[in-house]
Amino acid sequence: HCLRSKISLYICCINMAFLRTLCLPLLVLASVGSNVSAFAPLSVSRGSGNHGLRETAVEATEEEGVSAPRTLSIPLSWDQMVRQVSSAMKEASAQGKTRQLVRVLLPRDSTSGDFGKYLESNSEDSVSVSLVPPDESWQGGIMQLYRSAGPTAEKIIQQVIADTAGGLPPRISEDRSVDESGVDGVGLFTTDDNQISCWLQPTQENVDEIEKMATNTADDSIVALINPQWRLVDDALDAASKNEGFLGGLASFLGGKGGALKRLKDAGFTPVYTFEGYVCRGANVRLLQVLESDWAVFCERDDGESFVPVGSSATRPTYQEVDQMLNDSDIGYKYARDIGMSPKL
Repeated sequence: HCLRSKISLYICCINMAFLRTLCLPLLVLASVGSNVSAFAPLSVSRGSGNHGLRETAVEATEEEGVSAPRTLSIPLSWDQMVRQVSSAMKEASAQGKTRQLVRVLLPRDSTSGDFGKYLESNSEDSVSVSLVPPDESWQGGIMQLYRSAGPTAEKIIQQVIADTAGGLPPRISEDRSVDESGVDGVGLFTTDDNQISCWLQPTQENVDEIEKMATNTADDSIVALINPQWRLVDDALDAASKNEGFLGGLASFLGGKGGALKRLKDAGFTPVYTFEGYVCRGANVRLLQVLESDWAVFCERDDGESFVPVGSSATRPTYQEVDQMLNDSDIGYKYARDIGMSPKL
């Protein structure tokens, strides 16, 4: 019986590999054909090119119907980011948007690279803490990301309830049983009054449970997903999985995120705070969107202490568009500034 089970497993793996090899070219063609509009010019606002600016904020317009633009500022510390996230979550909840998607950077010691050192020691060490994108620079993998993301999620929840809870604040519990493998870095943080539930680093395999929770939880209670493990950008499989019909279903079956995102959208989940970053032209670039605002783009100064606003976009700008924003703002490559070929930013 064990031998037959092993043989069945091997056959299943072989079939999956065969399906990917056979179907991926078809899915790529289908994706390209149905997404030609993605290559159309976007509405992008450029920076001024004035490097003497000290501001780290940019005005980003809200969706139609809101008169005043929202001024977005880059958080320069962990505490500032937590306050921004909690403010966005409370504002969204007041608007009836209690199924929320949140993406944040994570704190990491900038001198030694120790994961979560600030959160595990005294506050005097906060000066050496940097906010770092949850990317491949975290060499320890998803569980070391969780080590930093866990205290961040708990602090966000505490901040959300700080101004609303009367008397003693509710207790926050952490449930790691939602991570069946124990190594996928998934957790669930809930308050004992069930007013706030936060899935931390959920995967596509958790969507069934997330849907059930969204349905069974009271409409005025917050259900949030913090730093889900699927990427914001699409590969060929992701793009194909967003299509209708057989090919879209096949792409979702093979791992594309389109099906999972559609189910979450149908369940009412909407982005309320997205803070991400990467390196462009050798400098740290940060992208920020709050609720329905435009995307604001910032570039870090060479001293690492502040950011320069370089532009905004109605939709999430691509890497190439961010590079063009830097070019329009007269921001060249960092190596040229480091060796004195151009002035410091």
